[in-house]
Amino acid sequence: MFRKRVSLICCGAFFLVTWNAILVLLLLGRGPSGQPSEVQVDVAEMPTVDLVGDVIRIADAFESELKKQKDILNQILRHRPLWEPVNRTRPKVVTPRRPVIPILVIACNRVTVRRCVDKLLQLRPTADLHPIIVSQDCGHDETAEVIRSYGDKVTHLRQPDLSDVPVQFEHKKFQGYYKISRHYHWALNQVFRNLSYSSVVVVEDDLEVAPDFFEYFQALLPVLKSDPSLWCVSAWNDNGRDGYVDPGRADLLYRTDFFPGLGWMLLRELWEELEPKWPASFWDDWMRQPEQRRGRA
Repeated sequence: MFRKRVSLICCGAFFLVTWNAILVLLLLGRGPSGQPSEVQVDVAEMPTVDLVGDVIRIADAFESELKKQKDILNQILRHRPLWEPVNRTRPKVVTPRRPVIPILVIACNRVTVRRCVDKLLQLRPTADLHPIIVSQDCGHDETAEVIRSYGDKVTHLRQPDLSDVPVQFEHKKFQGYYKISRHYHWALNQVFRNLSYSSVVVVEDDLEVAPDFFEYFQALLPVLKSDPSLWCVSAWNDNGRDGYVDPGRADLLYRTDFFPGLGWMLLRELWEELEPKWPASFWDDWMRQPEQRRGRA
């Protein structure tokens, strides 16, 4: 379109110059005062070629052509928005969309879940990137009321199966551990299969997150996706105390072969690997077994 504009401008200039030349030729036959020249030419002595007639015919032809060009230019003007030159060689700049990382809060019968959720809502940078999902077991009404009080700020899931888990007699005292494992299995299935997220950070209802919690997981999600020697990322370190970590190195990360089980992020691909063999109880101890970890940090 830009090249066509240049061609039309050149054609217009050509016609303008030609038209001026014609006018000059016509004026040659007139005196200085603008009146016809006193030089009389006998019609019989005029040349065979009628110069003036030819000039007039040429002028008429140019006038007709200029009218056509005017019509063309008017059509082009109606498409003026398309005239802006486009640099097709310049690469299109696309701002990458930051990944969505939901936060899954495992809750049961503690009304103090409010402290955990309040901190998450206070610190999260945006609701779009970090939806908060509270999955509640136990059927505790007071806790459910606390979760409902947040309205659409959180997604409230309720474990439908509150029955006792069939266990061997000697394991009856561990019934709670069986229910916790069942709840984790159900809640993670909700996140990855029903809600179709590709990653999630799991926290429990008594965990209070740090100010850099969300920034930490946003920064490490690409690392987790790209490094096959990792199988999850945790913001909890059992040895995270004075004398064991360098407080002046906020950029320093530690690799460990011990699964901490608190404040951890996993990918859907890992859940698809673990879900078919998920244990009936003591899920965090099961995660630490070499058969599950498979040499990954």
